This record gives sequence, structure tokens and C-alpha cells, in this order.
Amino acid sequence: MSLNRRDFLKTLGIVGVSLTVGDSFASTNKSNDDVEFYGILYDSTRCVGCQTCEIECAKANGLTEPEDAPQAGVIRNTDEKHRTVVNSYNTSKGEVFIKKQCMHCNEPACAAACLTQAMYKTKEGAVIWRGDKCMGCRYCMVSCPFDIPKFEYHSANPKIEKCTMCFDKIKTGGIPVCAENCPAEAIKFGSRRELLAEARKRIVENPDVYIDEIYGEHTAGGTGFLYLSSVSMNELGFNTNLQKESYPKLSKGFLYSVPSVFVLLPPLLLGIYEATKRNILNKNIENNENE
Repeated sequence: MSLNRRDFLKTLGIVGVSLTVGDSFASTNKSNDDVEFYGILYDSTRCVGCQTCEIECAKANGLTEPEDAPQAGVIRNTDEKHRTVVNSYNTSKGEVFIKKQCMHCNEPACAAACLTQAMYKTKEGAVIWRGDKCMGCRYCMVSCPFDIPKFEYHSANPKIEKCTMCFDKIKTGGIPVCAENCPAEAIKFGSRRELLAEARKRIVENPDVYIDEIYGEHTAGGTGFLYLSSVSMNELGFNTNLQKESYPKLSKGFLYSVPSVFVLLPPLLLGIYEATKRNILNKNIENNENE
């Protein structure tokens, strides 16, 4: 079955889109070391577990507000109804509260895995989900080393839910609602470079208060959300076995070494199949009309 000219051009268009997607994989793997991103510094020594950050986040995004106060031993995770949660941990230095949300990685694995750039790292630093581009593959969920993106399985119009660092507010000169409303000033918004400097300053000036570590400085290639703590991060439920290099770099060699024909073959065959199917349908209609 031959393709007509219009369907052939459509097929080439599909291949072109696939090539663009391949380029997006490569561009995601480029180093962001010299890019000035915004970020958030969370100081767990200042957090009092009031959950104001949770409440304001829920109000701003039309989500479910927390019903119970954080309890040690009861660990809550982010889900399709909660973009951020505060948990309580019994540690070697007593009770410590920890806020959890998207880490806004410098080189996010979720964005690298997204075939349509629905999961996107903005130039400001926030990692956002763009529903108009999403095809529902959920590769972002599988690839995230922090297990953050969540899918609305029970919705008729499902979305991927995750913290966006209040990107719409940032674009207009505002700051995330969690940082804006924290009464204990445990959450500080600013450029990542300035936040790292502030975190180091606090550690140097208060060595008896903080451990000498900024979680997120190098974790998974560096993250936009940074943590200070008085105890080891493994006491607070953090995965301390994550690599320092970004996870997209694991696939960089593959993406640059695999010949384009293997990357483009599936969409090419799909395009040919769709165009051929359309030709068959049109011919059947013509035959029925002639009978």
C-alpha cells in the first residue's frame, strides 16, 4: 500500500518531532553549573511543625489541607492531594520536623525522561508540569529519585501533582507561599548561590547547632531545595545513598551513541501505520460508494 504525498509528509513530520524529542534529551543533560537558579533553604532547626506551609500550599493550589499534626513514627508522603508535607522524627537530639516536597533538581531526571517536555526545568529553577504537553506515560514518576511526582488515578481528567515552587508567583516577582508565610522563618527563598552561602555561614557560626552538611548541595547533581539539620540526614528519612552526579548523566552516553535510525524507527513505523490505515479506510469508503 503506497502513501499519498500528504500522508508521507505527515509521516516525515512525526519523525521530525521525534528528532526534536531526542534533542530535548540531550539538552536536558547539559550542565547547569553556571546557571543562576532560584531555590529554597529549609532550616529544620527553626521549624516548629506548625504546618503553615502545608496549609498555605493547599489553599493556593486548591488541594487538601492537613487534618492532623505531625506525629513521630507516622510518616506522611506527598501525593495527588498534598504537594508538601511536614513530618516529625525522634532523633538523637530530640524531635525534629522535616518538610518534604519536590526537590527541583538542577538536572531533573523527570524532565530528562519526559518524551514531550511536559515535565520542564524552567530558567528560573522551578521544575513544572505542563498538562497540555503530557501524554500520560508517567515516566517522570518512575525516574524521580525522590519519588515525588504523583498521578491522579481517580480523576476523570488526571494530572501530575507536584510542588512547582509557586512558579507563577516567581514569574511576577513574588515568592513561594511556604516561604512567604512561615512564621518561624525556617523557609528562605532566594538564588541558589545566595542560599548556599547563607547555609555555610550558619554552619560556621553555629557549629554546635548544625551538622556540617547541606543536603541538596551535591545530591543527584544538586537540587533547588536545600536542607540544614542538627542531626544526620538518615535520621530524618532522607535517602543518603543517592549519587552526587545527576541521574540524566547516566543516559548521556547512550543518547549520543545510539544511531538516530534506532531512536526514530518506532515513530517512523507508527507514522507509516497510521497513514496506511487511513488509506485503507478511504479506499473501503470509496468501494462502498461505488457498489
